[in-house]
Amino acid sequence: MPSVLQLTLILLASGVAGVVIFRYFGLPPILGYLAIGVLIGPHAFGLASDSATVKYLAEFGVVFLMFSIGLEFNLHKLRAMRSIVFGLGGSQVILTMLLAVPASLLLNWAYPISWQAAIALGGALAMSSTAIVTKLISDRSELETEHGRNIIGILLFQDLAVVFLLILIPSLGSNPSDLFLALSTASIKIAVALILIFFIGQTLMSRWFSVVAKLRSQELFMLNLLLVVLGMSALTEHFGLSLALGAFLAGMLIAETPYRHQVEEDVKPFRDVLLGLFFITIGMLLDFQVIYEQWLLVLLLLIGPLIFKFGLIALLSRAFGSSPGVSIRTGLCLAQAGEFGFVLLNQIDGLNLIDPELSQAVLAAMLLSMFGAPFLIQYSDRIAMRFSSNEWLLQSLALTRVAAKTVRTENHVVICGFGRSGQSLARMLDQEKIPYIALDMDPDRVKEAAAAGDNVVYGDASRENYLVAAGLVRAKAVVITYADTPATLKVLHQVEHLRPGMTVLVRTKDDADLAKLQAAGATEVVPELIEGSLMMASHVLLMMGVPMRKVVRRITSAREARYSLLRGYFRGVEDDPDSKESWRLHSVTLLPESASIGKTLEELHLENEGVSVQAVRRKVGNADYIKLELAPNLRLQANDILVLSGNSEATDLAESKLL
Repeated sequence: MPSVLQLTLILLASGVAGVVIFRYFGLPPILGYLAIGVLIGPHAFGLASDSATVKYLAEFGVVFLMFSIGLEFNLHKLRAMRSIVFGLGGSQVILTMLLAVPASLLLNWAYPISWQAAIALGGALAMSSTAIVTKLISDRSELETEHGRNIIGILLFQDLAVVFLLILIPSLGSNPSDLFLALSTASIKIAVALILIFFIGQTLMSRWFSVVAKLRSQELFMLNLLLVVLGMSALTEHFGLSLALGAFLAGMLIAETPYRHQVEEDVKPFRDVLLGLFFITIGMLLDFQVIYEQWLLVLLLLIGPLIFKFGLIALLSRAFGSSPGVSIRTGLCLAQAGEFGFVLLNQIDGLNLIDPELSQAVLAAMLLSMFGAPFLIQYSDRIAMRFSSNEWLLQSLALTRVAAKTVRTENHVVICGFGRSGQSLARMLDQEKIPYIALDMDPDRVKEAAAAGDNVVYGDASRENYLVAAGLVRAKAVVITYADTPATLKVLHQVEHLRPGMTVLVRTKDDADLAKLQAAGATEVVPELIEGSLMMASHVLLMMGVPMRKVVRRITSAREARYSLLRGYFRGVEDDPDSKESWRLHSVTLLPESASIGKTLEELHLENEGVSVQAVRRKVGNADYIKLELAPNLRLQANDILVLSGNSEATDLAESKLL
């Protein structure tokens, strides 16, 4: 039996190895954690035991994950989703349990099952993996999509249903009055907990965080964050609810405060490390001996519930108004078993409702379904397009709506993401009579903004066909307003593939991923922290009596030093934008027969033409274009893309010289 320190080292080392190997082969890291758990678990090499301490730590991974999801869903969104949570989610859980009774008759050839045991197994079957599904759809930036909302709504109700199931399962076989009393008690507990959280917690949370923030202690802020998350989880657990549900509600309350983004960054390290530990402990449960001895039963329990659950959820989603494609995606993402299913299965075992051998086979099948979940989610789009006859039509209509907005537009700006930053940019472009098209994945936001007259359409900017429909080939610039770096990198990859050298401006929170974004094709990266600092500095200087002109010069100089695209701009408000003195950016692609091929930047003397080279991009092998480090001895090659800065006449002369 290894010590706590040895066990920790084994888990960390094996987790790193698993993620590295699976990342190398392009597979989801979650599979790496699960596979490592199987290998080091008590049923394989036995390097780590499935101890209570490890389980308890792993459970906090789900807690912090649900807290992060809660930060994305404020109270307004939850109210708007009540029909999904209680309608779609409630129907899924109830019907799964009821239909499990006739379905259990199929197992009578191997193990006799009572109707009470069938309902209990139906409750375990109704659960889906909150940890796996939310992690994967979050990484795919699909939380705000229609099927993403369906998924989150169903998962939320499943978390609530666990409370009733933990009370219902022990009561099966008792007289109806005991069962009614137990469920009534559970309902009262849930009502009291929600009242305390929403009506009292919402009022106190913002005030308390303001008090803590005023003390300007990062250590205190972090301690307070952990206290709120774990305290809210403890409160819901005290009322008989799950830890994960309390964490989700805490996230929703903090989402209403101005400290949401800071909290989101602070909680990431805890979430990712503990979540990896959770998946390792899940993998430890798999016993290959059971699969070998009862392979036919395990296969039946794997394929049958997957098809049954997928079909039921897809049909219910369709009944609640979703399109066939959305319904298929929802069903595929939730077809697997869930971590709460293991909790219910353990309770079923303790009550001796089913045969122990059947329980082990069910456990193995549930784990295998969780192994397959990342693949089902990864290929859900292709499957939906393949089996939904009108999905192609709906996609075509969506693309047609996007294309119709830009069919006669050129030299416009493509805005990816229409949140607060995207909307502010759109208003300024409108004032300057500059055309734009915005793509956003939030249907409610798109509907309201479009009704107000904004040129925004529903579309995924990380997909090639939507960028093409938005007129990328005719656009003058792309602006990515996402705060999430992985989502931004997906868009950059598509833009770079479709139109190398395109001017792309990216918004970020800070400079942490500056090099990564520039290497992916970002022409300029605008960090919010730096801009906030510049605005703060300008206000302080004005309050201290510094003249306005001097303040403007200071801020302008700071921006010119930071942003290469702005160097040479800020020439005065009276400059005519159509005059030859107006500075601009211009991309030049060198042809194989260009005169500048083989020459260095120093030999070209472009500065004599009044032009500066802002960037040089080069295609290396079959990879995408990369940004080269500017140096006087940089020798130009065919197909290099040079980004020039200067007035119109100067850049035209420089282009002629280069070509």
